[in-house]
Amino acid sequence: MLQSLLHAPAVRALVIQCMSFLLTVLVIRGIWMLTDMPVALVAAVLLQGTIAATLSYWRRLAPWWLPIQFLFPGALMAMLSLSLPPEIFLVLFIFLLGWYWTIFRTQVPFYPSGLPVWEAVADLLPTDRPLHFIDIGSGLGGLVLNLAARRPESILSGIELAPLPWLASWLRARIVHSRARFIRGDYTHLDFAQYDVVFAYLSPAAMLALWEKSRAEMRPGAMLLSYEFPIPGVTADVIVMPQSEGATLYAWRF
Repeated sequence: MLQSLLHAPAVRALVIQCMSFLLTVLVIRGIWMLTDMPVALVAAVLLQGTIAATLSYWRRLAPWWLPIQFLFPGALMAMLSLSLPPEIFLVLFIFLLGWYWTIFRTQVPFYPSGLPVWEAVADLLPTDRPLHFIDIGSGLGGLVLNLAARRPESILSGIELAPLPWLASWLRARIVHSRARFIRGDYTHLDFAQYDVVFAYLSPAAMLALWEKSRAEMRPGAMLLSYEFPIPGVTADVIVMPQSEGATLYAWRF
């Protein structure tokens, strides 16, 4: 558990920022000793951001970490300069924790889909029988709520690990009196044999494990759907473009 935590991208990014800070201090001290001139704070912040982004690229963090690492020191200094009450940071931390939860472990950020994707998924679903469908990582529940309205004879479910998105989807279903079901939990604990269709909008880091679980558990005739992210080395049975300019919807039949 500790080893997997230490290899989590967020932890590695934090370690890189700490190393970048130390390297920046050493560089600034070296410049001061050689020239007897102080380094401006803005220059120091830019230097740390550049070092952090460079180290992140060297350590092969995902591409989106590079701008985050570069901007983090400047954003931190900007926030500190506002002299905001510390309670605001506590509230913000609790909100972000509830929204993103274990993203450092799952490597699955919050990816909302939209109506074109929901319609493309609906078109791929069999219409000759009721279905047991689940959206793993259902976020705010838009897809499941939309399908529940289209397919009242079927059982439409979503599972979400982060507390705040799950709560939002659960409340939405209650407000509109939808038959959609929302579970808070980790989809890896589910038995995919219960479902006719599994939909995923996860991340590249999760796709191989998802494929292994699906191949081991899903029944003949079931279908796995993934928006945007293919399974490396596995050819999809159906490929759909929900929008002329946008990501792809992949389907694998078992």
